[in-house]
Amino acid sequence: MTSSPESFPDDVLVVIPARYRSTRLPGKPLISIAGKPMIVRTAERCFEVVPRDQVVVATDDERIAEVCREHNIRVEMTRDDHPTGGDRVAEIATRLPAALYVNVQGDEPVFNPDDILRIVEASASDRTRAYTGYCPMSEDQWGDSKYIKLTFGLNKQLIYIGRANVPGSHDGKFRFAYRHVCVYAYSREVLSKFASTGGRTTLEAVEDHEIMRFLELGMPVGVVEMSDDSMPVDRPDDVEKVEQRLAQMAAGSANAPQ
Repeated sequence: MTSSPESFPDDVLVVIPARYRSTRLPGKPLISIAGKPMIVRTAERCFEVVPRDQVVVATDDERIAEVCREHNIRVEMTRDDHPTGGDRVAEIATRLPAALYVNVQGDEPVFNPDDILRIVEASASDRTRAYTGYCPMSEDQWGDSKYIKLTFGLNKQLIYIGRANVPGSHDGKFRFAYRHVCVYAYSREVLSKFASTGGRTTLEAVEDHEIMRFLELGMPVGVVEMSDDSMPVDRPDDVEKVEQRLAQMAAGSANAPQ
């Protein structure tokens, strides 16, 4: 599905929210992943399908901003009191006009850039709702609260997203499940409604996941099937796993037919 940046819609802006003060992994965007800051690797994945000037890192930390400038990555400073990345993107939307904003999490150094194309294509028919991604998950992931689970209807509209083991069966056994892929798409109007609460909503705070806010506000969220390449870095041991994946990707490229 991969296409060149030249064919990417010129009215779409990709925003990568990045904060330094992560509770689980302080300084996360600047952690070295195989010799390169994670925020740089994430941006470079976006550059595979999106023009450089349509990718913006949104941060409140000058250390992150400086690294972005050193690597010729567009960066915008934001307020330091945003509770979520979505709120940070909403601020960007108030001053950088676009028909659609795609939020790519800054801790996704090996995500599949084709997933950006999938969510942009899916959102083209209806910009009145938010969109996010999903892929199948394993039983081990289903039992780990690190992984966000979701359920959705036959119309691909989100029903639930959070840390509970869903779908749940009467005997408690794993049948199947979907995990969240942290790519979002929304219009300025949708972002404005999301940010209008001035902070996290009740269930959002418990689940510690911002998409729950849309459901609490009664706003529809479409889900888009994506690859299972996503490997968010949330814990120190995730770094080694991601570096192993990068090595596998490099070996695959080296062995690919020329």
